[in-house]
Amino acid sequence: MSGWASAGALASNVEITAATVQRGDVIQLGGKAGRVSDLFQLPRGVKRLLFESGELLTIHARTRLAAVRVVRRW
Repeated sequence: MSGWASAGALASNVEITAATVQRGDVIQLGGKAGRVSDLFQLPRGVKRLLFESGELLTIHARTRLAAVRVVRRW
């Protein structure tokens, strides 16, 4: 998915790691998409992601995931 989203925002597919994940990224795991609402830094480059649904996901420094990132253009 890449193209214009509503309200002048651009949505694009990105590969994320523990170092590059951001709040608002939409990650699909097991056929279910979730938006990252908060991040917690853990030792050794590990991050714990909190999704809007309340679910948690811990990713290792080498984990690579596909996500959709929406960038607002003003």
